[in-house]
Amino acid sequence: MTGTRFCLEVQPVIPEKLKGLNEIANDLLYSWDREVRRLFIRLDPDLWQEAGHSPKVFLRRVAQQRLDDAAEDRNFVEDYHRAMSAYNTYLAEEIDYGLDKFLNPEEDLVAYFCAEFGLHESVPIYSGGLGILAGDHCKAASDLGIPFIAMGMLYRQGYFHQTIDVNGKQVAHYIQSDFDDLPISPALDSSGKELHVNIDLPGRQVMIKVWQAKAGHITIYLLDTDLEVNSEQDRRITYQLYGGDSQMRIQQDIVLGIGGIRAIRALDIAPTVWHINEGHSAFQILERCRERVLEGFDFDSALELTAGSTVFTTHTPVAAGHDIFERELIEPYFSSFITKLNIENDAFYAIGACPNNPGGFNMTTLALRGSRFHNGVSQIHGDVAANMESYVWPEIPPDENPLRYVTNGVHAQTFLARGWSNLFDMQFGREWRNEMLNAPYWERIEDIPDHSFWSQHQSLKSDLLEVVRNSAILQYRRNGCSEAQIERLTQHLSPHDTDILILGFARRFATYKRANLIFYDLERLRKILNDTDRPVLLIFAGKAHPNDVPGQQLIQMIHEYSRRPEFEGKVILLEGYDIALARKLVTGVDVWLNTPTYPLEASGTSGEKAGINGVLNLSVLDGWWNEGFNGENGWGITPHGPQFDEHYRNQEEAKDLLNILEKQVIPLYYDRNGYGFSESWVKMSKASMKSLIPHFNSQRMVRDYIESFYYPATTQRKKLTKDNGEPARRLSKWKKKITRTWPKVAIRKISETSKQIQSGNALPIKIAVNLQDLSADDIIVECLVGKENQAENFILHKHYIFEAKEKNGQNETIFELDLNTDLPGLQFFKIRMYPSHDLLSHRFETGLMKWV
Repeated sequence: MTGTRFCLEVQPVIPEKLKGLNEIANDLLYSWDREVRRLFIRLDPDLWQEAGHSPKVFLRRVAQQRLDDAAEDRNFVEDYHRAMSAYNTYLAEEIDYGLDKFLNPEEDLVAYFCAEFGLHESVPIYSGGLGILAGDHCKAASDLGIPFIAMGMLYRQGYFHQTIDVNGKQVAHYIQSDFDDLPISPALDSSGKELHVNIDLPGRQVMIKVWQAKAGHITIYLLDTDLEVNSEQDRRITYQLYGGDSQMRIQQDIVLGIGGIRAIRALDIAPTVWHINEGHSAFQILERCRERVLEGFDFDSALELTAGSTVFTTHTPVAAGHDIFERELIEPYFSSFITKLNIENDAFYAIGACPNNPGGFNMTTLALRGSRFHNGVSQIHGDVAANMESYVWPEIPPDENPLRYVTNGVHAQTFLARGWSNLFDMQFGREWRNEMLNAPYWERIEDIPDHSFWSQHQSLKSDLLEVVRNSAILQYRRNGCSEAQIERLTQHLSPHDTDILILGFARRFATYKRANLIFYDLERLRKILNDTDRPVLLIFAGKAHPNDVPGQQLIQMIHEYSRRPEFEGKVILLEGYDIALARKLVTGVDVWLNTPTYPLEASGTSGEKAGINGVLNLSVLDGWWNEGFNGENGWGITPHGPQFDEHYRNQEEAKDLLNILEKQVIPLYYDRNGYGFSESWVKMSKASMKSLIPHFNSQRMVRDYIESFYYPATTQRKKLTKDNGEPARRLSKWKKKITRTWPKVAIRKISETSKQIQSGNALPIKIAVNLQDLSADDIIVECLVGKENQAENFILHKHYIFEAKEKNGQNETIFELDLNTDLPGLQFFKIRMYPSHDLLSHRFETGLMKWV
């Protein structure tokens, strides 16, 4: 049929009895409240799918008759009132997790900046792990009731939608978002007008519109340059997440960092803690310094004031993952800005300088030098980051520098399957939602009957198989597969036959994540997957960045394996990985595979999502799993470490992976009792839930940030801003003196010390220090006592501080210590000194240290 098609949307009138549906459709609380989402699904499940799980789109398109019928349906109205009551109670209740002593709701406010937020698939402004982590951080902040706002970008196209063609090639599709479909509204200024702010780019100003999204107790602000007043080039700044070249990336970083600060000022919001989540928004440091310089501070004092209230989280364990802009690119954007900071060009570029690219401006380096509280996202990653970024504190041992860690957690109410939530409600009552931080509470999972536990997971597996089957059939038909071929490819995807061990691997396709590790021994894998008595199914999903050619080649490789006769129907590669598919996978598979190259997995939260659902992790002991694995809640592959050849590591770890599968995982799963389930598997699955739910949820993560990072940042801010910032000026002046004098400072041991003393006696030690222009109060001289392990590494036992005495004839200050060690036997001591000031955020903040 020919002719023009005109679009028309017939919108219903929401019945008065159900008028609250509009309110909950405009609150992102629906992204973690299944009972709210369930209302829309009940009204019209097919439309819910067509609407992309968007409540706003759904309410615009649902049939009037369905709403009218629902308004007269007693059961639906009861469920509606129950959901609305829970929603209103959540918003109104007084939350008391004992956190007010760290963050005072009347005085404090955390501003959390991130380039992406993954709260729900209906708001496509995320790409993967970083965004989902940021979304979970926001949800937990709301649950805990802390004073908190977030700042991000409103992308017109967001990250790409993925399809995989007949040859296994990833195809990226960018879909325009209609902002009317999103649960957002324009932010307004004090006069009630839409809020706009401006930033300067070379030769022009760019206007930014500020939007806001409600998410429970918190607000997320989003920045948008797609405005008619801007040029076509500048409108595209907020089109794509991680799209474009370095010019586009620096413009996006300026919009987020500088534009985000100006938006907050225009909103008349006064944060007391600034959290930079990854380096994309680090230009905010420069903008906040510019504001302080306008107030009359010199740049160094302004930097102290700014850094003292700033927390920075790095997520990237590989140098290539950090944004580094060449000086030639930076200059046009910041030449006039440098003048406003009242510093020399070289001083400006030194803030972002790093050894691996001396001519570049590193956003991670800027974030580290412009913050005083820094962390990685797991224990291993904290160590990796401390070593990677040790150049910021060049004389400090990496294991003692200020970079610490907070292990990521996941939002349990978002990712815990509805079936488990319902079972918990029946078994424990609804109180379990308030017990996320109470580890002993979760021992009651043992009270769930084993057969009920197994049955619940089989039900979730059936749901997954239905989703996978439907998705795969659509994918195969679009790619021109015959019906006979489709039947072969989907033969093991029947939702009615769940008695098959399913392994899941779903995450970003990057080479270091080694999606292909399980294929290292094809013959052995063939035997494992084709055992008719103990069948095994492998499901893969994930995207590769459009510019990551090796990552896309991995997808093609998995596709090719899936089409081999010996793997046909046993290896499934799904397209279109997003939060909705992730929720199904992490709840429905039996085993979650994760095989990163150690130590490149910063955290790896997909395994946490799986583990809280009783799915068993089989993972390299890297990232979060190195902390989560206890020997009873899954399986760990011991990594061989970077000292070994890459091929050897892959070969050995692939062998370990297949050994564990063949000798432990598969026999355990198929070890059935007289009732048709594996008691040993259920025991391990319960252990997974018990150990992971209270320790790897995002409420625990945010609590750790509050106690160890936000609270110290508020404390430091208060110290430095007293008396109109005089302490910041004093600290800045002291640091300049230390930096100028330190190269000439010298330390030497002047006492002869015995190698043996009697227990209970003291060992007198004398040290002479040439302090130059410094005083004894400017430094600490310290003795470290410890033992050596078998590898001859020094293991610290205790610190002892020297006392300053008189000067000697060579104008050296004498420091003395009567060392009373409580260690028996053979031991060792070392002596060092470092600058010290009562206004420092961390004792090694200066990065300076000298050893005897």
